Amino acid sequence: MKRVILSALILTGSLIAGYGQSRAELEEMRKKNLEEIEYVDRMLKSTATEKSENLNELRVIGKKLNLREKLINEYGQEISLLEYRISLNRTAGEMLEEDLDNLKKDYARSIVSAYKATKGTPAVAFILSSADFNQGYKRLKYIQQVARYRRKETETIETIYLELQSTRERLERDRKNVRDLKGREERQKQILGSEKSRKERLVSSLGKKEAQLKQDLAQKKKIAKEIENEIARLIEEERKKSAVTPMSNEMKLIGESFGENRGRLPWPVDRGLVTSHFGLQPHPVLKNVTEDNIGIEITSSGETKAKAIFKGEVVRVFAISGANMAVIIRHGIYLTVYQNIVNVRVKAGDTVSTGEILGDVFSDSRDGGKSVIKFMIYEEKKKLDPERWLLKK
Repeated sequence: MKRVILSALILTGSLIAGYGQSRAELEEMRKKNLEEIEYVDRMLKSTATEKSENLNELRVIGKKLNLREKLINEYGQEISLLEYRISLNRTAGEMLEEDLDNLKKDYARSIVSAYKATKGTPAVAFILSSADFNQGYKRLKYIQQVARYRRKETETIETIYLELQSTRERLERDRKNVRDLKGREERQKQILGSEKSRKERLVSSLGKKEAQLKQDLAQKKKIAKEIENEIARLIEEERKKSAVTPMSNEMKLIGESFGENRGRLPWPVDRGLVTSHFGLQPHPVLKNVTEDNIGIEITSSGETKAKAIFKGEVVRVFAISGANMAVIIRHGIYLTVYQNIVNVRVKAGDTVSTGEILGDVFSDSRDGGKSVIKFMIYEEKKKLDPERWLLKK
C-alpha cells in the first residue's frame, strides 16, 4: 500500500509542478501576447501599402519580433511542463498497475486461505459444527473479519482501477496537447523567420539613408534639449517663487502619493507599444551610434488621446518646432511631460485629475496614421525611466 500512497503523492505533485508557473498562467500570458501581436499586425498592415520606411516602422517590427520570440518561449515552457507531467503520470501509472496486480493476487490468496480454513464448508455449517459455544463465536468473528477484509480489498482494487483509468486519460490528453503545442510552436518559428527577413530588408533599405538618419537623430537631440531647457527654466522660476510662496501642503501630498504609486501609474494613452526606451540605446540602423533618450516613445494606431497619468497642476504648455506641443504637469516634486500633442485642451494653471484628456497625440498620415507620444518623468531636474513607474501591461 505504500506504493499506492506514493503514487498519489506523485499525481498530486504533477498538478503543481511547472517551473513556478501553472499551465493556466502560461496560457493567460500566451493569450495576452497573441492579442499584442494582433494589435501590432493591424498597425503594420495600415502602412503595408504605403511603403513606409522609417525608424518607427522598424521599431514596431522589432517589438513584434520580441513578442513573437516571447510567445515561442512560452510554448516551450508549456511543452516542458506537460512533458514533465507526462513523465510523472507514466511513472504513477506503472506503480498503480503493479499495486493493482499485487492486490488482486493478495485477494485471490485470501479467498483460498479462507476456503482452506473452513475446509469448503458453508459459513453457517462451519459455525454450527463447532465443538462448543466459544469455538462457534470465534468462527463467527473470523468469518466477519474475512468479509470485512474482502469488502475493503474490493473497494481498494476498484479505487486503484479508477485512478489508473484516470491517469491513462490524463496521459493521452497531455500527449495530444503536446503534439498540438509543438505544431503551433513550429508555425510561430516559421512566421518569426519571415518577420526577421522583413526587418533585415528594412534595415538594409534604411542603411542607404544614413544622412537622413543622422539628421533625424540631430533633430531628436535638439527637441530633447529644448524640453530639458524648459524644465530647467521652470525649476528656476519655481525656486524663486518658493522663496516667497512655498509649495502648498496639498501639492506636497500629491508628490508623496505619486512616489508611492511607482510601478502602478496608468499609461498616458489607452493602448500602445513602447518603441523607444529610456536612456542610452543602440541606434537600430547606424552602427556604433547610440541614442540617449530622456523618456520613452509609445506608438499607437489611429486616433489617440493623451491623458494625465496622475492628478496635478499644468505648469507649462509650449510649442516645439517640428514636434508639435508639449505639456508639463507638476505632481509635487515630480513632473510629467507629454510631447507630440495637438489640439491641446489644457493651459498653464489648470488642475487636472488622473486620466484627464490633455489633447490628441499627433497622427502621422505618412506613417499609416500611427500616433507616437514622447513621454517623460522628472524628479525636479533628474530624469527617470517612465517604464519603472507605469503599470506593467
